[in-house]
Amino acid sequence: MVLEKINQENDIKKLEDSEWSVLADEIREFLIDKISVNGGHLASNLGVVELTMALHLCLDFPKDKLIWDVGHQSYTHKLLTGRREGFDGLRKYGGMSGFPKRHESACDVFETGHSSTSISAGLGYAMAREVTGDDYRVVSVLGDGALTGGMAFEALNNASKLKSNFIIVLNDNNMSISENVGGLSRYLTGLRTAESYQDLKSGITHSLSNIPVYGDKIVERIRRTKNGLKQLVIPGMLFENMGILYLGPVDGHNVQAMIKMFKEALKVEGPVIVHVRTQKGKGYEPAERHPARFHGTNPFEIETGLPAVRQEKANYTDIFSTVMRKLGDRNPKVVAITAAMADNTGLKRFRNMFPDRFFDVGIAEEHAVTFAAGLSAAGLIPIVAIYSSFLQRAYDQILHDVCIQKLHVIFAVDRAGLVGSDGETHQGIFDLSYLGSIPNMTVLAPKNKWELSDMIKFAVDFDGPIAIRYPKGEAYDELKEYREPIRLGLCEIIGEEQDVLLLAVGSMVRTAVAVRQKLHEMGISATVVNVRFVKPFDGEWMMQNSSNYRLIVTLEENVITGGYGQQVLSFVNELALDVPVINVAIPDQFVEQGSIEQLKQKLGLDAESIVSRIQDIYTKLDF
Repeated sequence: MVLEKINQENDIKKLEDSEWSVLADEIREFLIDKISVNGGHLASNLGVVELTMALHLCLDFPKDKLIWDVGHQSYTHKLLTGRREGFDGLRKYGGMSGFPKRHESACDVFETGHSSTSISAGLGYAMAREVTGDDYRVVSVLGDGALTGGMAFEALNNASKLKSNFIIVLNDNNMSISENVGGLSRYLTGLRTAESYQDLKSGITHSLSNIPVYGDKIVERIRRTKNGLKQLVIPGMLFENMGILYLGPVDGHNVQAMIKMFKEALKVEGPVIVHVRTQKGKGYEPAERHPARFHGTNPFEIETGLPAVRQEKANYTDIFSTVMRKLGDRNPKVVAITAAMADNTGLKRFRNMFPDRFFDVGIAEEHAVTFAAGLSAAGLIPIVAIYSSFLQRAYDQILHDVCIQKLHVIFAVDRAGLVGSDGETHQGIFDLSYLGSIPNMTVLAPKNKWELSDMIKFAVDFDGPIAIRYPKGEAYDELKEYREPIRLGLCEIIGEEQDVLLLAVGSMVRTAVAVRQKLHEMGISATVVNVRFVKPFDGEWMMQNSSNYRLIVTLEENVITGGYGQQVLSFVNELALDVPVINVAIPDQFVEQGSIEQLKQKLGLDAESIVSRIQDIYTKLDF
């Protein structure tokens, strides 16, 4: 096997040119085999195999700096830097990350997980090189979907001032997670299809090159000037008008063509964009046909592409999807907004049923929130569906544009809490803290699938900023008998007893029920409270009832700092109540990848760990 010849960085340069195509095939076969077992990002990685090979053939690692936007497409990069054995533990606890990690390899120079960041990071390296006098090369790779994020354009605006070489590879597959939307996508489509431009450029360049003595100099001058050949053929070229040289498009599955283009780009004294056209999912038919489905996939059957384990019960996203479709029928003012994730957030059915009331803004969370604020100010009821870890990118817009004006914007915060194998950049463990810190915001968390439905309906009838956070995975379908009407700021009691008060937020209600059962077996009684509202805090109930218990325990799938538990602790201290409080929450740390169950055990959020903490404190109490 050719792949077995790759044991460390730069080994690819020892291969014969004839071995490149074989290596590409073997890499794809390897990735399909490993991801089918462990899950991971398949389609994006299959699309950049040759692109990654070409970059490794042109660069010198770890001296040169290669920065991947988002980073989920860095699997081939990991293979080419000697991490083949690590794929058996891909995305597992203690194993290799599915994203670039500086602690894994000196060839991973910047850790990424969210979109539109690579140009800024690369520009930082390039500017630092000018300050220090180093001579390494810098390449940032981003997808065309990342250009829907404003941060990428902020970086491009600043990159135009750079005096030294900086290559920005635009990996153009017409996809972010869902298919790209908006004017920029149409612009890039125009570049892809401008064959007449490519033919004319090649013809003129060839003719000029044949002019004795001065021909090559003329071509080089044209390439370097902002008002060069492309300006004559395609007036208003976006990137060149920003002061950034544009090269391409080039076939992203032709290693020789890309090497030639990259070598040209490396000669440029300043920033240069190399436009590379790739096919997401290339080489695996199910992923080619359904690239969004294979963006991030669970283990699957290679022969069919079907999930290895069939989902038997609805997850919370499914419940949200069903409720949204029904709300669309009932209320013509309800509109839905997503940031390039219609399928993943459960808005596909709403989009199909009510296309005029559905808005995909691309990877632009900040814009999504302020856009929603405008819709609300104009009298509509916008529901913004975004993952917890991505919504944090729009903190200022939530605060400044929605909450100060008390606008009725509903935030459907999907993947709240631990999400598992995507690791630190994707764990949704900060939303209770950052949303709870903002005045005028209301924050809810459902205990089961029926309560999620009720909370969404409550939010539509509400008047003001409101967020509902719900976890990844199968929706809890027990405790159906507890379905009291939702009233602003009020909690729900699930079995009232004595001794221990368990105050559980959202997904932790299920855990609290299991904790109560284990405490019963030890002769300790407990009340489970479904908090429902993290904000506003149900201080009245706490004032009337908290002193009746010997121990208060808060349970939340959020970092401890700024979370619900600290609200309770502050309340108890302020009233000088003589009752100890245990805060069960995620420590003040970033959480690596692993299964959700495994992470809960490691973090002390599972029932057994919680019971152990309770028992340790309870036995020391002076009755």
